[in-house]
Amino acid sequence: MLIETDIHKVFTLHNFFKIPQVQTYLDAEEQHTIEVIGNVLPFKVNNYVVDELIDWENLENDPIYKLTFPQKGMLSEKHFSVMEDALKKNISKEDIKLIANSIRLELNPHPSGQMEYNIPKVNGISLTGLQHKYEQTVLFFPKHSQTCHSYCTFCFRWPQFVGINELKFEMYETELLVNYLQQNPQVTDILFTGGDPMVMSAKRLQNYINPIIDNDIPNLQTIRIGTKSLTYWPYRYLTDKDSDEILRLFEKIVKSGFHLAIMAHINHHNEIRTPAAENAIKRILNTGAVIRTQAPILNHINNSPDIWSNMWRNQVKLGCVPYYMFIPRDTGSHDYFSISLENSWKIFREAYKQVSGIARTVRGPIMSAHPGKVHILGVTEIKGEKVFALRFIQGRNSDWVGKPFFAKYDSKVDWLDGLIPAFGEDKFFFEDELRRMNY
Repeated sequence: MLIETDIHKVFTLHNFFKIPQVQTYLDAEEQHTIEVIGNVLPFKVNNYVVDELIDWENLENDPIYKLTFPQKGMLSEKHFSVMEDALKKNISKEDIKLIANSIRLELNPHPSGQMEYNIPKVNGISLTGLQHKYEQTVLFFPKHSQTCHSYCTFCFRWPQFVGINELKFEMYETELLVNYLQQNPQVTDILFTGGDPMVMSAKRLQNYINPIIDNDIPNLQTIRIGTKSLTYWPYRYLTDKDSDEILRLFEKIVKSGFHLAIMAHINHHNEIRTPAAENAIKRILNTGAVIRTQAPILNHINNSPDIWSNMWRNQVKLGCVPYYMFIPRDTGSHDYFSISLENSWKIFREAYKQVSGIARTVRGPIMSAHPGKVHILGVTEIKGEKVFALRFIQGRNSDWVGKPFFAKYDSKVDWLDGLIPAFGEDKFFFEDELRRMNY
């Protein structure tokens, strides 16, 4: 017998005022803020998040509320005013969308060269549903996964959800995907992403997975599935009508000889405190899959060592493997969530000190920047100069991986583009080659 929370209800900008808690706990100004920002950045939440994860009696300090409901400051004052004025004029929906799109294009919708440099080709055809930035790993964006159970307010994939087709990554043709994997023997991992692949029915997910299992791709070792469903809709693995079918598919992947990694996005320990989330984790692990966890460090959400250490400990207790702490990408509502590189490192270091070695599988803080994944090793002093010590853990050129490099110390900088080479150097070691790659 299903309890009420098992019945999936979705609230978007068009019906968020129907959420009982919105009427009870949010005043007119707060509802207005949601309407204005929600016309630019995507807004969607479901009843599980609303009923089980948000503390409506303490919204000012509730991380999940800020993680899912638009907040003042997620748009600049200029962009907020432009959209607010447009809504006051009661203009057509088409004109509202044009104004929204003009704002969106100013929010760096595809950071780190994703659109320009990450899309591969096979037989002369651009595979707009793939990204191949690092040698071993291909990202795949199934056409039917271009939404989520709820949207995170920080999400750097927000352009997937705002209805601008030219900003989307998506693909249906698994034959082209298989051909690409076969033609690139250096690829060992494929990551299903979106959106969220776990919004798909079991049948649709099988339609994408089975060709990979059934075809001869000897180089492929790992299938990854990036998802927020473990904490935004754990009933996907418990009581949805095809939950058991999903789990049987996971078992099939593992029995076929692949390592199956569920890449779970968990931003706060409050997300994994419910019995539903704990049971979903257990059922997934019983299939032979591994759950690895990752999240960005976010102002207003998890900018505390205690939150991170608590989260990592709880994840390990449930059988998950802490994987990455990311720096939020410079897109969308970045300014609201941004934390300086120095403070991000300090938070990571203090949290890391509080956990045992079993949780120290986590790496961070990491910037997924244009040249690659840059690991902030820390702030140090060399020959009297205070510097950031950095290294690549992934690079557009794999030869960059593991090489240390140094940047001048700056207490305010929050992204790679703001860093200046240390010791009087005029550029970082990778810049000339990166520039040649860009032409």
